[in-house]
Amino acid sequence: MIASDVFQKIDLELHPDPARTVIRPFSFEYPKAFADGRPTRQQAVLERLRGLDPEVRQHMLDHIAGPMHQRHRNADAVFLRQVDALADRMPEICDLSHEDKLIAGAYFSQEYAFESAALFNPSIVRIPGEQGLSDDGQLRFILSLRGIGEGHISSVTFRAGTWDGGTGITIDPVSPNCVPPRVENDSEGGWVRLICEDSQDISETVVFPILPSQRQGVEDLRMVPFRDAEGVETVIGTYTAFDGKSVRQELLRGIDLRRFDMRPLAGAMTGYKGMALFPRQIDGQFVMLGRQDSESIWLLRSDDLYTWEEGQPIMAPKYPWEFVQIGNCGSPIEIDEGWLVFTHGVGLVRGYAIGACLLDKHDPSRVLARTRSPLIHPSAEHRGGYVPNVTYSCGALVEGRRILLPYAVADEYTAFATACVDDVLAVMEEA
Repeated sequence: MIASDVFQKIDLELHPDPARTVIRPFSFEYPKAFADGRPTRQQAVLERLRGLDPEVRQHMLDHIAGPMHQRHRNADAVFLRQVDALADRMPEICDLSHEDKLIAGAYFSQEYAFESAALFNPSIVRIPGEQGLSDDGQLRFILSLRGIGEGHISSVTFRAGTWDGGTGITIDPVSPNCVPPRVENDSEGGWVRLICEDSQDISETVVFPILPSQRQGVEDLRMVPFRDAEGVETVIGTYTAFDGKSVRQELLRGIDLRRFDMRPLAGAMTGYKGMALFPRQIDGQFVMLGRQDSESIWLLRSDDLYTWEEGQPIMAPKYPWEFVQIGNCGSPIEIDEGWLVFTHGVGLVRGYAIGACLLDKHDPSRVLARTRSPLIHPSAEHRGGYVPNVTYSCGALVEGRRILLPYAVADEYTAFATACVDDVLAVMEEA
C-alpha cells in the first residue's frame, strides 16, 4: 500500500453558509482628531432616539419583531443584554423605556455572517461521557469548525454527528438559529466565562472574538478529551487569538453545549500558532506540541496547564512535501504503539499536505516513525478555492483501530476520510 491510498474519502462535505448569522456587539467611535469636547457617537445615537416620533419608533419595533425574530430566537434578550453591557459607560441608557432599550440595543448590535466565506480547519472529539460505539454501533461526536466572515474575521462554530466506526458518518441537521454567548468575567481567576444557556443545539453556539487579543479572529480550535489525575475527563481546546498584528495561544475549557471557560496562556512558548495538548499528563507534567520556530514540531512541558516557558524541537522537515515547514495537525492520539500524531507539511507552491508520525509513549520527545509521503494532499479538482493547494486538519478521532479524519480543503470547506491505524503505521518508516 502507498501512503495516498491509506485514507478512503467519504462523500460528505460541509460548506460555508452566508445565511447563518449571529448577533454580536457593534461599536463605533469618532476618529481621535474629532472626539474631544463632544459626546460619544453612542450618546449621539441615544439623543436621536429620544427625539423619534411615535410612528417611526413603532416602525423600528416592528422591524425587530419581524425579520430579527424570524432569524434569531432570542433577539430581544441579546439587544437588552447589549444595553446592560453599556450601562457603566452610558448610565443614561438605563433610563430608557423597555421599547427604547430594544431599539438602542439593536443600534449597538450587528448581524454577522460568521461563515459566509469559509468553514474549515475542523477538530473532532467524542461527546463527553461517550466511551465508544454504543449498542447500536454508533459513536456520537462534536466537530469544531473555523468560520470566516466579513472582514476576514474567524469564529468557531460546532456540529454534532454520528460515526459507525467505518465509513458511515452523519452530521446532525443544523439549527436555523445561531446564538451569541453571554459573557461573564472572572477578574481573580483570569477566566472569561461564555454562558450558552440559550443554545438548544450545539450547532447554534458561536464563539466569536470577545477579547482585544482576538479582535481579528478566534482561529483553529484543537479539541482534546483531557483526563486528569483523578480520571475526570474534560474537553479542552487550544486556539490562536489574533488581534490583527500578533498571535497568542488561548484555551477553552469545559467544552459542552452550555458553558465555555476562556483563558489566555502565559509563557515564552505561547506567542505562536498551533499548540495542541496531549490528552493526559506524562510523568506528572502537562505536555503540548507546537511549531514555535514556524518550521519544526516542538515538544513543550509544564507543571502548570496555563504557563508554558520551555520547549524543544523534536521533528524537522525531511521530505520534499514538507521542506518549507512541518507541524502538528491536532492533539496526539494514544494508541498501543505510542502517540499517533497527524502532521501537516508545506512544500512546492505553498502546498499543504497531511502526513503522520509516531512518538514514544513514555518519552514523546522520541520520534519513532514518520510518513515519507503525504496521506492526503490537494487533488486536481481541489487545487482552487479560497486558498489554493491546501489540505489541513486540527484533529482526528480514533475508535478501536479505525480513524475518522475531518480535514479542510482550500481553506474553504470541510471533507472527511477514514482509515485503519495499522495501514497508517505500515506506510511509516523509522525516523
